[in-house]
Amino acid sequence: MGVSGLNLETEIILKLCISAVLGLVIGLERELKRKPVGLKTSLVISIVSCLLTIVSIESAYLFPEHGLVNITMDPLRLAAQIVSGIGFLGAGVILRRGNDSISGLTTAAMIWGAAGIGIAVGAGFYVEAIAGVILLIISVEFIPFIIKIIGPQKLREKELLIKLIVGEKKSIETVITKIQDEKFSIKNIRIRDKQDLTHLVELKITVNFKRKTTDIYYTVSEIEGVQSAEVESL
Repeated sequence: MGVSGLNLETEIILKLCISAVLGLVIGLERELKRKPVGLKTSLVISIVSCLLTIVSIESAYLFPEHGLVNITMDPLRLAAQIVSGIGFLGAGVILRRGNDSISGLTTAAMIWGAAGIGIAVGAGFYVEAIAGVILLIISVEFIPFIIKIIGPQKLREKELLIKLIVGEKKSIETVITKIQDEKFSIKNIRIRDKQDLTHLVELKITVNFKRKTTDIYYTVSEIEGVQSAEVESL
């Protein structure tokens, strides 16, 4: 697994540099999408995971037989704890938003992936680590786009949250009917009375991903009985 012809210190530095470059790739992907975990976090996770893996492996062979006692260690015991320990960072980026939707799962998975890449490099699996990063980027950037184009209908839809202020109670059913006539698939309906005697209607809908959010806003805001409208992508 090591690099022949290199002494231990040079090999360790090489591993850390490779890990930093691969962590940089993962971090840039998150940074470009303005996600909570970006460049610096991914670099730290990847580099430190690599370092701890190196320490774990090398320290396992620093304890020779001492008298009658043969001390043995698992070379990857410390590295194994990285995978579970990194979970607290992943949990920190998973958010429950006000509309009851969950966000941050992909970023949490990428954090876990950055740790895995660092471990792979620290253990000397350079080609595998590079291939892993390439597959990660393909998985989160290109495959979802391809699926939206050629995948099943359900996978080519996006979810939207529509909030409408309706003046009269008797108009609510009419408004919902007209929204359904626009070929919006309604998944959830929530109706609440407001203090000013108007009514808040919240609809979670699915539409084709090609349909623009602005077009949907114009459509629902022009329905008779709707005083104001708000559309949010989930």
